[in-house]
Order: sequence, then C-alpha cells, then structure tokens
Amino acid sequence: MQEREYQVCNNCVMDTTDSLIRFDEKGVCDHCNNYYRNILPYWTPNEIGARELYEIIDRIKIWGATKKYDCIIGLSGGLDSSYLAHTAVEKWGLRPLLLYVDTGWNLEVAEKNINKLASELKVEVKKVVINWEEMKDLQLAFLKSQIASQDVQDHAIFATLYDTAVKNGIKYVLTGSNISTECIREPVEWAYANDLRNIKDIHRKFGSRPLEEFPTCSMFKYRLYYRYFKGMKVIKPLDLIPYNKEAAISELEERFGWERYAHKHYENLFTRFFEGYWLIKKFGYDKRKAHYSSLIVTGQMTRQEALELLEGPPYDEALALRDMQTIADRLGVTQEDFVKLMQGPNKSHKDYKNNSVLIKSAIGFAKFVGIERRNFR
Repeated sequence: MQEREYQVCNNCVMDTTDSLIRFDEKGVCDHCNNYYRNILPYWTPNEIGARELYEIIDRIKIWGATKKYDCIIGLSGGLDSSYLAHTAVEKWGLRPLLLYVDTGWNLEVAEKNINKLASELKVEVKKVVINWEEMKDLQLAFLKSQIASQDVQDHAIFATLYDTAVKNGIKYVLTGSNISTECIREPVEWAYANDLRNIKDIHRKFGSRPLEEFPTCSMFKYRLYYRYFKGMKVIKPLDLIPYNKEAAISELEERFGWERYAHKHYENLFTRFFEGYWLIKKFGYDKRKAHYSSLIVTGQMTRQEALELLEGPPYDEALALRDMQTIADRLGVTQEDFVKLMQGPNKSHKDYKNNSVLIKSAIGFAKFVGIERRNFR
C-alpha cells in the first residue's frame, strides 16, 4: 500500500497522522468542515444557552431542595472540572458533591488544586481510591498490548462517577466536557477508550490477577440502565456559557491560587507521559494537534501560534525520562523492560476483542438525533 503524502490542514493543525483525515479543494480538513457545518450553528454560548442553562439549574434546585446534594461533579484538579465546580457553586448556587477518583497517578499539584477549591468553596469532596494492585496490573497489561490508547484511568473515573451518583440517589451529573476546547475530537486510532469488552480481553491476555474491585461501566449500563432505569441525567453546562480557556485559568488563579498545567490533562503523571511521550515516540500521534485545533476554530489561538508550539516537544525530555522511570518503578518493571515495551510492534485496539462496531453505531445514532456532533471514526 502506497504511503500517503503528508498534508496538514490549511485552517487548523490536524494532519495525515490521522490516517482517515480528508481535505477539500481548499486544503481544509473534514474536522474543520464538520465544526463549521455541524457544531457551530447549533452551539449556543449566548442568551439562548443562558435561558436553557437557567431552566436546567432551576430543575436541579427543585429536585434537590430537600436533599444533601443537588448534583455531582467529577473533580480531577484539571481546568474544565475546576472551573465547572467553581461556577456551579459560586455563580449558580448549586450544592454539588465533588468526587475525586484517585487512580494512583495524580500529581501533587492536582491534589493541591482540588484542596484549594474544596476549602474555598466549602463543599464536600468525596475521595475514592482505586485498588492500586488492580490498577497497576491493568495498566501494565495495556502497555504489553502495544496499542496506542493506554489511559485506562478514564474508564475507572467515569465508572466511579456514575456509580457514585446512582448509589447516592443523585440524579444530575455535571461534567466539564465542552465544545470550546474539545470540538476537534482526537481520532479513534489515537485514543480508543472506554470499551469494556476491549479492556477485559486485553487484561485476560496480559493481566496476572483478577479485577475484583476495579470499577467498570459497559455501554448498556451507561446509555440504558443508568439513564432510563435509574433516571441519571448527564449535563454539559460549559456548552451553554461563554467559555474561554485563558480567561477561565485567570479566574481560577485569581480566586483560588489555582496552578496551571503545561497542557490539557497534564495534572496526571501517567497521562502526561502517555500523551507527551509514549504516543508521539511510539506512534507519531500528537494529541496537541487536536487540542490546539479546537482552540484555533473557536478563536482562542492562531494557527501560526499552534504551528510554532508544535515545533517543540510537549514537555522537557529529561522530565519525560524521569516520569518513565517513576512509572516503571511503580509498575514493578525495570526501565530497560519499559523501553522494550515501547520498542515492541505497534498494535491496534482492533487486534483484540472490541465493541467498535456497536460503539460506532451508537455514536452514529447520537449524531443523527443531535446529541453528538463531533467527528468520530
């Protein structure tokens, strides 16, 4: 098969490291065209969104009037969840339970940011610690699988969030997911995630102990059981307000002394290494391209600024190598063995059992009814 000639979008910075990217006659990629055609016309961070938002807030307050909490928010210490928690409490007057899921990889700065928010907001933070021996075993199994997507923490975090909501009888789950900084979705080959069948098959092949406590959530449980049998509602409030990355950071810095991170998701040691080193060195996938492209099309960054940033590495290589050593030590392998894993033959999630056809169908339906508008392939 002839190798595709390298090309980068003339509008954003997505390129042919996304193997399925398509360009129009002007050299503009399908991610951008999808944003302008299918996302922007329906995005309402304006007076229309404000009306919808306050209708939602009223419903939440009425539902939770006699309850200890009227909603739940997953708090990682990252920008989106921190800003959402601050806004929900101090601007909307909500009474959330803040849930922090400790997967064993969060950096100290993230813990500090969480504690600053909790202290100033005077709200309860429930901390759930994932069984480390099981987390370690699954993480090592994924590394041995040689696939690009390694961040199985996400599955544990969202499974715990939804399970905690249901067990505590909390109907409304507020998430920091947003169009403003995430409208250009990373290609599936870069970040195939949250497929329970895939997770179980990889662990069966490469794991060494049963996952008895590790939280899981199948598509059936999330999309049907929790929503329709338990009445759980997942809401993305940041899509209904003007949300600007730098303005949000400045507000959190001034109000809480919140500390910023080098890049999106860098509040977590493993995610920082996985996105900033593993993916790039092993597969040639740089998630910053999707992150920056979202900021470009939403007017928060120029294309030239993004191209200049992409000339350099996501973070200092010396720090990346120290992170590698720390990760290897925590997983109980030598750095030499870890390097061998990185040098192994690259594989895809398709090399293992998966529900990609079912997930793609579900996303297709979600796009058809207008729930999801981003590219997914």
